[in-house]
Amino acid sequence: MLRYLITRTGLSLLVLWGALTIVFLAIRIVPGDPAAMMIGPGGTEEDIDALRTRLGLAESLPVQYGRYLSDVVRMDFGDSLWLNRPVASEVFSRVAATARLAAAAAVIGIAVSFPLGIAAALKRGTVLDGLISIVSLLGQSVPSFWLGIMLILVFARQWQLLPSAGSSGWSHLVLPAITLAMPLIGVLTRLIRSGLLDVLHEDYVRTARAKGLSPRAVLANHAMRNMLIPVVTVVGLQLGNLLGGAVIVETVFGWPGVGRLLVDAINQRDYPLVQVAILFITASFIFINLLVDLSYGMLDPRIRIQ
Repeated sequence: MLRYLITRTGLSLLVLWGALTIVFLAIRIVPGDPAAMMIGPGGTEEDIDALRTRLGLAESLPVQYGRYLSDVVRMDFGDSLWLNRPVASEVFSRVAATARLAAAAAVIGIAVSFPLGIAAALKRGTVLDGLISIVSLLGQSVPSFWLGIMLILVFARQWQLLPSAGSSGWSHLVLPAITLAMPLIGVLTRLIRSGLLDVLHEDYVRTARAKGLSPRAVLANHAMRNMLIPVVTVVGLQLGNLLGGAVIVETVFGWPGVGRLLVDAINQRDYPLVQVAILFITASFIFINLLVDLSYGMLDPRIRIQ
């Protein structure tokens, strides 16, 4: 176990370095000068050049990159060019909102997917199975920004049942959480259906039925347990994707999380803030996948992590 954790830590650091390098280069390719945006249209070229020099943007890319990596190693992420506050504290102040949204979406996705997937598997070939397949396909296919706008038009504007933006209460969480959960519902429903269809005809399931166990006991104690590993794998990957999808959903619903902060930072060409926000999302994705890998041993004792 210790050797496995050490290896995964090394690989995780390598992935983080790759993500930081890509973001460092990509944000500087995007047109727009942060100094010019901070000075405004009334500034002169001399003012812009002086600000670029003060911010360290006048140096060559290799020099900026080397200084940036040195600061990251020392856990010094600098100040936001746009907000003029430490970027680390600014990002972490938004983490709770993003975590709340992602957790709500995950709960909705799992709570809806399991009953739909089980019903589709048990009623294979029926009208119900066809309807569930259509719903799951739509959940995977519909763009999040379009679904979010449609939900706002129907539930917030037309029926006025729920607020369209903000985060002051649980009612503000409903529409963005549903929007973020839809791709997870689509993926998990199809996976649970196919996984159950694979295991329901295995010998151990037929043996359990022959022993006189009730259908519910066979399903819960034998079939479900043996199809959980691929489901847990996909859930882990999708939880990471929820953080990425939150960038779009938070922007549509005005949710004050890391995703919306990232979009605003990109629009302002705030290099330090973009880099730390991406670092947080990448590190969260890596940590979630590590937890998923460690859970395999608990789900199936035959799997040994070493």
